[in-house]
Amino acid sequence: MKTIMTIGAHVGDMELTAGGLVASEAAKGNRTVLVSMTAGEKGNPPGMGVDEYRRQKVEEAEAFASAFSGVSIVLDGVDGLLKEDDENVWTLVDLIRQYRPDVIITHWRNSIHKDHAETSRIAEHARYYAGNAGFERRLPSHACPRMIFAENLEDMAGFSPYLYVDVSSGFEAWKREVAKMWFVTHSTDHRYLDYYDALSTIRGCESGYTRAEAFMVRDVHHHVALSSVLDFGGGR
Repeated sequence: MKTIMTIGAHVGDMELTAGGLVASEAAKGNRTVLVSMTAGEKGNPPGMGVDEYRRQKVEEAEAFASAFSGVSIVLDGVDGLLKEDDENVWTLVDLIRQYRPDVIITHWRNSIHKDHAETSRIAEHARYYAGNAGFERRLPSHACPRMIFAENLEDMAGFSPYLYVDVSSGFEAWKREVAKMWFVTHSTDHRYLDYYDALSTIRGCESGYTRAEAFMVRDVHHHVALSSVLDFGGGR
């Protein structure tokens, strides 16, 4: 069994952008740990307070992860005020050392959303410190060999699809479960479900799969197509 760790700024970020991958890898017997730096609680529905919506989003994250035999971890960051600081970096270092992922998926570094950009930097630094045995913590070091960046509609500046992953086997299960998140189907800002549904078809057409999700690897401008992200040998 391999382990995939996703690191999103808010509950829902990775569930939308890498959720098909999560579902497909779960069907193969692999494990996913979905980390959210914040709950994304400031998108609270009319008539619902921020604290109440935070609790709802934590529950939604747990339900999504559980549907695919995964683990959901929602940290205590404040939506909209996330910072790349020592506390956030070392919290993530400890999680990487605890779960020892084979691949980390996070936001591309350029984003119109500050929390997304901060999360990308936090994740990259945490991966480095987690793999360096010279930084002593409670758990031994773990050098995660791969880090890739998900395709998010708010993180597209400089994003060039490189890695195409076949998510056909998990697509319908992903669509069913992600639709249970309130903002995915009720947001008045974006038609999230329609967008990522259509995007998976486009990326599938480009890669030769029925449904695919695309990822970035640093600053490269070519692409590869794989049936599993765990088959990818790059990462820097």
